Amino acid sequence: MSGIGDRLRSAAGMLGPSAPACSHLDQARNVDPRTDGCEECLATGGTWVHLRLCLACGHVGCCDQSPGRHAFHHFESTGHPIIRSHEPGEVWGWCWIDEIGV
Repeated sequence: MSGIGDRLRSAAGMLGPSAPACSHLDQARNVDPRTDGCEECLATGGTWVHLRLCLACGHVGCCDQSPGRHAFHHFESTGHPIIRSHEPGEVWGWCWIDEIGV
């Protein structure tokens, strides 16, 4: 397995054969984070709870529990469907469109 989509598919396989599959994993890329924190919060002096990394472009945004919800707003404005946690020790992803863990 070489690409991020393959690794996400492998991790999703741990959910079992009856788990629904994400149809957008082909849009996941190996990306470098564009910032060390939430891009928008850093620009405005905001705060975040957890960070999420867009696997289409490397945007780092804050989670839905954060005041700005910038990861979700990034999805709304770009249509980039796949994110993963950008927190140390966390290995999971999410598809905004299919509303499923990947």
